[in-house]
Amino acid sequence: MVKEQYIGAIDQGTTGTRFMVFDKNSKLVGSHYKEHEQIFPQPGWVEHDPQAIWTDTQSIIRETLKNIHLSLKDLAAIGVTNQRETTVVWDRKTGLPIHNAVVWQCVRTAEICEELKKQDLESLVKERAGLVIATYFSGPKIWWLLDNVAGARLKAEKGELLFGNIDTWLIWNLTGGTNNGVHVTDVSNASRTMLMNLKTLDWDDELIEQLSIPRSMLPTIRPSSDPELYGYMVLKGMDYGPPISGDLGDQQAALFGQTCFDPGNAKNTYGTGNFLLLNTGKKIVHSDSGLLTTVGYGIGKETIYALEGSIAISGAAIQWLRDQLHFFSSASESESLAASVADNGGVYFVPAFVGLFAPHWDTTARGTIVGLTRGSNHGHITRAVLESIAFQSFDVFRAMEIDSGIKLQSLRVDGGASKNNLLMQFQADLLNIECIRPKIEETTALGAVYAAGLAVGFWENIDELREKWVVDCVFKPHMDEKRRQEMIHYWNKAMKKAKGWIEN
Repeated sequence: MVKEQYIGAIDQGTTGTRFMVFDKNSKLVGSHYKEHEQIFPQPGWVEHDPQAIWTDTQSIIRETLKNIHLSLKDLAAIGVTNQRETTVVWDRKTGLPIHNAVVWQCVRTAEICEELKKQDLESLVKERAGLVIATYFSGPKIWWLLDNVAGARLKAEKGELLFGNIDTWLIWNLTGGTNNGVHVTDVSNASRTMLMNLKTLDWDDELIEQLSIPRSMLPTIRPSSDPELYGYMVLKGMDYGPPISGDLGDQQAALFGQTCFDPGNAKNTYGTGNFLLLNTGKKIVHSDSGLLTTVGYGIGKETIYALEGSIAISGAAIQWLRDQLHFFSSASESESLAASVADNGGVYFVPAFVGLFAPHWDTTARGTIVGLTRGSNHGHITRAVLESIAFQSFDVFRAMEIDSGIKLQSLRVDGGASKNNLLMQFQADLLNIECIRPKIEETTALGAVYAAGLAVGFWENIDELREKWVVDCVFKPHMDEKRRQEMIHYWNKAMKKAKGWIEN
């Protein structure tokens, strides 16, 4: 009798790392999670310790397998999904990072981005990479590290340093590190660096030159689901390592895990930030509305593109209410507190803690609360914070319809905050379409699992995966149109107050 096999996924996120094991029916068999420290050296600066993330990754793999009485031999393959744009630079010989990872939310590269804009490079970046010039992306972060860590640029020019987003950092370590570790990334992660050419799916020589980045630092770009495999896992004390065959940036992984395989399929992930992606098929659609053109995923030689609207702060605003303002002890309590009032009481909140991402792209914006009265209480403010998540998604959604020319009929939702029924109902009301939540919540990890499994024949094709997508709940709109338009009007007024707050 052939022993059943499973697929493992490393889901490395902004707040922590999780290892998950799924069976052939997409059922979660076991998982383990570790949160890591958020480091804030200055206002607007965000860092993570890459070594701590690597240590946590090893620990949770061992702990998960131990708890479900499996070994690495029981895993047919491993998939990796990761917080995108978060930048690590490390020494090729020692394996040690030269600095903490610079996180995607970090705004320290604002001056570098302004300098690039002054050189009239925005049209080049948009045409080649599909992106805007923003602190969000990896390229300016690499530049900052090379210029601000003593001796880094000289070492990079000598070929002694390597760059990677978190996926690359983990795969390099998982496959041996300084002992012949594989230095790779996938097309979805590479498309978030501001350095990859969307048409050639390779590093763009002109963009690399403009950002003063030695090509020797950059990983090899591979498909997200790669039948040729990236390499094999090597963990100390374990004599067998399954192949690592799937790699996707977290939002593209959610698109894949939600089985959004057809052009016009869209999903919104409600996490630390919000990320709305629309499958545009094999067509590269450039945005005129402040959205990003990105690679959705690559299966072997086939590449699928997407439009994306990225929102910097959504679920993080709930964490802010919990950790800084102490409104509640658990984020899950936000729903009942928001539901304790009939409406927002005229209170609107714009969570521009690190500026605004799509479709506004304003690094000078800051968090704003407007409409307060003597009657405003914890419930009104909490409700306004929850509603801000939906309002920001509304702005992205409308821009996406304009750019794509597609009238979206429904939206698939996932991520931690999608469990909040009050928020999901408000989102459906605001968009005036159905929001559909799947039964399997772990869509990001599932995307990595599907990519890895397809590469090794664990699943035959994407049609087999489509059958595994099962609906948990459908939220249908029922808000009065007059009320809907009134709320959108006041949201727009609040946004105007938040923009341009920081001068010079």
